[in-house]
Amino acid sequence: MAVVPIIAGSIASIRSMKRPENAPKCKRTESPLEDSDDEDESESESLSTSDAYMFPVIGSGVLFSMYLVFRYLDKKYIDYLITTYFSVMGCAAVTKALLMLTRKLIPVSLLKNVSKYKVTLTKRGKKLSHINLSVIHGALLTTAIGLTAYYGITKNWIASNIFGLSFSVNAIQLLSLDSFKTGMILLSGLFFYDIFWVFYTPVMVTVAKSFDAPIKLLWPRDIIGYVLGTHEKVNFTMLGLGDIVIPGIFVALCLRFDRHMSWKRNPVGNFRSTDFEKPYFTACMVAYIAGLATTMGVMHFFNAAQPALLYLSPACILSALITAAVRGEIKDLFEYTTEETEEEKKEKERKKKDLVEEQEITIDEKRTTTVTESFEIESETIELEQIDGDDEEEEEAETTGRDKGSQPKKRRNKKK
Repeated sequence: MAVVPIIAGSIASIRSMKRPENAPKCKRTESPLEDSDDEDESESESLSTSDAYMFPVIGSGVLFSMYLVFRYLDKKYIDYLITTYFSVMGCAAVTKALLMLTRKLIPVSLLKNVSKYKVTLTKRGKKLSHINLSVIHGALLTTAIGLTAYYGITKNWIASNIFGLSFSVNAIQLLSLDSFKTGMILLSGLFFYDIFWVFYTPVMVTVAKSFDAPIKLLWPRDIIGYVLGTHEKVNFTMLGLGDIVIPGIFVALCLRFDRHMSWKRNPVGNFRSTDFEKPYFTACMVAYIAGLATTMGVMHFFNAAQPALLYLSPACILSALITAAVRGEIKDLFEYTTEETEEEKKEKERKKKDLVEEQEITIDEKRTTTVTESFEIESETIELEQIDGDDEEEEEAETTGRDKGSQPKKRRNKKK
């Protein structure tokens, strides 16, 4: 069950990859289920090396604070607060997960007649954000609200697992590691974090059992007895969402690296396609399953809680390193990054500067053209006025000439 959100979230994370310059843009889809019209618009949040170093420290602080809260405060009121918070967040997570599932299951041809609405958030005419909505979004949201109400009333473990899986899929899709170095630092730090808080203190187990929220996946220890109803009290096996999400974002990184290497070798077709060779993803996924199976086996054998990252962290790290060593791509593995290099940043700034200069030149040309046209109009007006003035002078001269010609005639008549 833990494998499903990792595969789904990893595939969805391909959409957040930066499109290479030699990759053509995808054709705009007519599906009303697409959240964005721009394929280059990324929603993911990247974790850097400094974030990886601080993650176990911050996690330890949060974990111990929750332990103190459950130990010294009334658990009933804490449960109310937690249920309310996770119901709201879970409703959004389930809606998004159902939307991803609907995109895969329903072909675009069946959605042509579905009306699409666009809600845009602006500030002083500047576009801040937008979202596309349809009737299907409303139906999925209604389903999520119904599931939330059912979970809030019954605390059913299946409903809890649906929320947990939805949280995991969204987290793996939205969180990304910027490099394998960051991923290895994160997994190594949490390796010691998990060992300390599970083996040397009661904190982790106490919080996991006391925290009545969908932050873990539950499964009956005796599934046959549960189905047949032979047990009055059902004991559950727990797997924290952290044991899914943390290795999951590393597996997703492996899949994105596979896409990067395949495009580097053969830059043809749709960059967002999932039809490419996946050696790192496959190796890491197999290692994760083996590590998880080892965790469950040891837990049942010793009948004691086990820190899953004790087995999962080395499995994921070693799978990537061994695969890279076999393929001769160790250098490529450690050089791969989702962040912009200094050269790319400089090139981007240069292009931006050139664009601004071109816009300024265009504006100046328009102003010059406007001034020239105004000057020509004024010149024509002055010329027109001069022509009118000359015509008036000629008329006055003719009138004066006629007057002068008529006066001598009168004088001659008088002499006669």
